[in-house]
Amino acid sequence: MAATNYRTGRVVALASTAALGGFLFGFDSAVINGASSAIKATFGLSSFALGVVVSIALIGSAVGAWFAGYLAERFGRRKVMLVAAAMFMLSAFGQAFPLGIYDLCLWRLIGGAGIGVASVMAPMYIAEIAPAQLRGRMGSLQQFAIVIGIFATGLTNYLILDAAGGDSLNDWLFGIPAWRWMFLTMVIPALVYGFFAWRLPESPRYLVEVGKYDEAAAVLSQIYTDDVSARVEDIRVSMQGEHKPRMSDLRGKRFGLLPLVWIGIILSSLQQFVGINAVFYYSNIIWEAVGFSQDQAFQTSLITTGVNVAFTVVAIMLVDRVGRKPLLLVGSFGMVAMLGTLTYVFGTAPINSSGQPVLDSGSGLVAMLAFNIYVAFFAATWGPVIWVLLGEMFPNRIRAAALALAAAAQWIANFLVSTAFPPLADISLGLAYSVFTVFALLSIPFVIRHVRETKGVELEDMASLGRPL
Repeated sequence: MAATNYRTGRVVALASTAALGGFLFGFDSAVINGASSAIKATFGLSSFALGVVVSIALIGSAVGAWFAGYLAERFGRRKVMLVAAAMFMLSAFGQAFPLGIYDLCLWRLIGGAGIGVASVMAPMYIAEIAPAQLRGRMGSLQQFAIVIGIFATGLTNYLILDAAGGDSLNDWLFGIPAWRWMFLTMVIPALVYGFFAWRLPESPRYLVEVGKYDEAAAVLSQIYTDDVSARVEDIRVSMQGEHKPRMSDLRGKRFGLLPLVWIGIILSSLQQFVGINAVFYYSNIIWEAVGFSQDQAFQTSLITTGVNVAFTVVAIMLVDRVGRKPLLLVGSFGMVAMLGTLTYVFGTAPINSSGQPVLDSGSGLVAMLAFNIYVAFFAATWGPVIWVLLGEMFPNRIRAAALALAAAAQWIANFLVSTAFPPLADISLGLAYSVFTVFALLSIPFVIRHVRETKGVELEDMASLGRPL
């Protein structure tokens, strides 16, 4: 094996700390899944209103992501991570003890903004500190942290529900309804993220941008074992210009933006339009709708989150070996097959008096298998690979602004899916999954035509790829 000139342990430690922001997103996703039935009953919400409560955090995330690039260029990556941790911690208390539905929405908006900021900081920071040989695996840690957060909260929710008596609305634990405890647990990861972000060194590329070359060299020396002066100079040259990066740098001649930026936006949106977060926000409601008890729905959702974690590990193992584009294509074909199966099962099932499909033991097993295989394909491909691409595909000069815009688009797409899913599911679960199937199908020609492989390419050399991705 060829010798390396970097300290793998140090790179992993830095990347893992930055990726904790993804854990916060995953934690919030699973919390609202566990508490959604109780919130709906507590506040007397319609399916549409519940969709707004669940997904309004994503509007906050889009806003947070939009401003994250500017804030990162103005104040540095590390300080912005600390702000994100503080916002998330405050929102945890607010969501646990809302005065009414409107301030619950407000606290979810604030927490969402913190998550949006963290979602930009993680891939940006990881891409800027990771050697090219490790960048795919390190970038995948963002998605790994997300799925660990989803699994951890799913497990925590289940344990809270079990300790309280099995009903998130009517059973209490230490004088507090179970669903409120689900939100309170979010304080812990927020504190952990804030503590470790406080100990992070600043990104060397930001330090070069603000003229702190010696500090940048000191950070790079923590990562590389050889002389880093040439690396500092390469970064400086790649960032040359008369002004700091800004949104106007993203303008292009066609459709208002550079082609590379549009590719990032479309990839981000497709990642959400295949419906993955409808799975994690509403999986309990889906399984209850087809006849599962609340306890069975929690157990089934916990299995799904375990599948998500396991196959994200597969992605981490493969992304720097197989490459980004092949993984995306495998994921697209696999998701089309499984989403098509779910469309058929839910679309052809008998309907009960409440308008919900009724699955017998055979069709129920097929649905559960297809559901989890779909999650496996997503987790091993589109989940982590898109975050890797967003962190690395943009040249240094426009990375902060372009990544912020692409991440904001992802959160908006997530909002649209999460808001639309409950009323679509009320009409027909088959209809909802058919929409996701169409977007998974559309992703195949887009990847074939527009995605170029970035495996092993240094950040300073991204511009040399020619026509963007």
